[in-house]
Amino acid sequence: MQQGIFRKKICLFLSLACVILLTINLFYSRQRINPASVFIFISINAFLVFILLRFFSAKDSLAATQIENIKEQLNLINVEIKKTEEFGASLKLKITRYDNLKKFIEELNRSLRLEVVVNVLTSTVYSLISNSRGIALFYLLDNHSQKLNLIHSIKEDIQMVIRSKEGDIFDYWVLRHSRELIIEDLKNDFRFDLDTVRSQQMRPILSLISSPLISHHSLLGLLRLESDKSGSFDQDDLRFLSLVSGLGAAALENSLLFQKAQDLAIHDDLTGLFTKQYFTGRLKEEAKRCLRLDQRLSLMMIDIDFFKQYNDKFGHTAGDIVLKKVSFLLKDSLNQLKPLLCRFGGEEFLVMLPGLDKQKSLMVAEDLRRRIQSEKILLRRQNTSVTVSIGISSLPLDTKDEDELVQKADKSMYEAKQKGRNRVCSI
Repeated sequence: MQQGIFRKKICLFLSLACVILLTINLFYSRQRINPASVFIFISINAFLVFILLRFFSAKDSLAATQIENIKEQLNLINVEIKKTEEFGASLKLKITRYDNLKKFIEELNRSLRLEVVVNVLTSTVYSLISNSRGIALFYLLDNHSQKLNLIHSIKEDIQMVIRSKEGDIFDYWVLRHSRELIIEDLKNDFRFDLDTVRSQQMRPILSLISSPLISHHSLLGLLRLESDKSGSFDQDDLRFLSLVSGLGAAALENSLLFQKAQDLAIHDDLTGLFTKQYFTGRLKEEAKRCLRLDQRLSLMMIDIDFFKQYNDKFGHTAGDIVLKKVSFLLKDSLNQLKPLLCRFGGEEFLVMLPGLDKQKSLMVAEDLRRRIQSEKILLRRQNTSVTVSIGISSLPLDTKDEDELVQKADKSMYEAKQKGRNRVCSI
């Protein structure tokens, strides 16, 4: 547009110059106008104008071409600058992440407690990869049921409730393939049906990355980050998550072994109930707490009637079956009361019931006795049943000392034995 205006101005200027020159020529020559001379004069000037226009047009085109080339080079330079800036930002992010690995490893080695290891793993990837946005989930795999259990989560929206406690379609994809999963945009991912996902999900998900926690070819769980926005994660994020998961898997396995060792130390191998030593310590703590808060606490001493006869008649294996069955009935019957159960020794059990006075504990004990009596136990293809004698003592009604509380429960149990067994007694 500007080039056209410039050309018109040149034409107008040259035309005006021609007219001026012709007028001057006529004025000074004082001769009559010769049409042929005028025509020749105009033609020569027109030719000159044409030559000048061609010259300026060529210059103009050359300048325009140079300008276009310069603009193209500028665009290329801007693209390179943008790529360099993006690479620099990406490199800075990687340096930040990998610099934090030392701190991450130090925190992992600080404790063998499972909750510490899980919290360090989850919080590390949530802050370094997700920039503390979206949701981070940590699942442990139950080796017996092969089901996932959500044991820790970090959410940007603290009011949000994670309903998929055993994992969803994405988690079981990772579990089935035992490898990492990245979804940059769920709407464009052919591996998962969007309608099915929406019907199962109670929260919006558009992008996620997930990595299994594998140690010595054994799958322990998985670590997952998700967002309600598409494009929140890329391959670099997945690689870093995989690296953290690989480092964390060994620490997780150690913490699981440590927890198992602790559980074995305080649980009876046969019944799974607490050991006498652990129970005694907990009873001391709970008795002090109840006395301080003016609360009630009851104790049951339970003994299986004629247990030696089962061993003599059916063998020691049958005796183990009876002990396991009674232990199961104790846990199942008293579950709502949140008791502390202990195998006190041989065929004797102790049950601590915080918050229950003697009257209520007597009712609970009677219901328990009836439940055990009614249960059938298959021993060497014979249906049989067992009975129990139960002694009750209560704090602070009977005593304020935890050792004496156990002694009185034991004395009450022996009274039940003397009165014919299969009964509940209290002093």
